[in-house]
Amino acid sequence: MWTLYFYTAMYKHIFFDLDHTLWDFEQNSKEALLEIFHEYHVQQILNCTFNDFITVYHAVNHAYWEAYKKNEVSREKLRNGRFIDTLAHFKNNNIRLAEEISEAYILKSPYKKQLFEGALRVLDYLTHKGYQLHIITNGFNEVQYIKLTESGLLPYFKTITTSEHAGQNKPNEEIFLHALAKAEAKKTESIMIGDNFEADIEGAILAGIAAIWFNPMKVANESQLNFKTINHLLELEELL
Repeated sequence: MWTLYFYTAMYKHIFFDLDHTLWDFEQNSKEALLEIFHEYHVQQILNCTFNDFITVYHAVNHAYWEAYKKNEVSREKLRNGRFIDTLAHFKNNNIRLAEEISEAYILKSPYKKQLFEGALRVLDYLTHKGYQLHIITNGFNEVQYIKLTESGLLPYFKTITTSEHAGQNKPNEEIFLHALAKAEAKKTESIMIGDNFEADIEGAILAGIAAIWFNPMKVANESQLNFKTINHLLELEELL
């Protein structure tokens, strides 16, 4: 079992995940998909409600991202496959329509600006405390930079590491080592904050980096790893 002791005074570099941690992926995705649902007359074509559509899409999308994280599917397969499979669930095999919806989604969703409550306040707090802030994300380069820019997050971060830059996805150790090198940060002076337990928390700890699990849904976890848990971003003001 890995044991990393949590000493606040040690840390100089804070690495954040982006989606589901700072940038509210679910809410922003929902806004984009609702616009597409109406623009492409999805209700009439699939004979389903928006809630039915988004429930299926979220499950399919989650499965694709898990596969992508394990390098089991390509970026292109993820982008189109999640919509092809969602339409197929409703007995529609129109691949061209699925690809058009996929393109519309990619063009719309990164420009949505909803952040988790307290995100900007806590980033201001950490910046004023003298921490150097960084991003480690499994998202795609151009999409993540749009999100960071449009939401006002980009100026807070010294470095941005994507899985495309690193050549590996979280939880692979290599993406964490890549991010440390880019930030010129030591493991002992660094801490990772993210929502995905396997990718962000286990990945960081196994790479020798301390971690704080952002768990707003208060999901039960019986891991024996040594980490801190927060349910709201503003709790970081008490820990760091």
